[in-house]
Amino acid sequence: MSVRRISTGSSFERDYAYSRAVVRGPWCFVSGTTGYDYADMTMPESAAEQAENAFATIARTLREAGFSMRDIVRVQYHVTDPAHWQAAAPVVRRWLGDAPPAATLIVAGLLRPEMKIEIEATALRDV
Repeated sequence: MSVRRISTGSSFERDYAYSRAVVRGPWCFVSGTTGYDYADMTMPESAAEQAENAFATIARTLREAGFSMRDIVRVQYHVTDPAHWQAAAPVVRRWLGDAPPAATLIVAGLLRPEMKIEIEATALRDV
């Protein structure tokens, strides 16, 4: 079974040696994605806007891999403060509300101080 690696071209992927996503068979594993706009490496201030950017990146990545947001079966959220989750929750519901996947929420430090939320997703395509 072949493996396909997908990149957004972000400097993080290059500097920390990872792929934005790895596709193997019916599975797509999307790496933890923060709220950067990877075109210009800017980060919005609010956790809600960061979640919006993260989901937009995840959606583009999944499309490139031949998947959709409805194929997501598992997500993991990392927030640096529980209050950030409250701000991001409406964004999460808008992106995933009609097909909620299994999920885990972790409060933890992230790599850079401007990062408030990081979202990892796993998708499974019907074959």
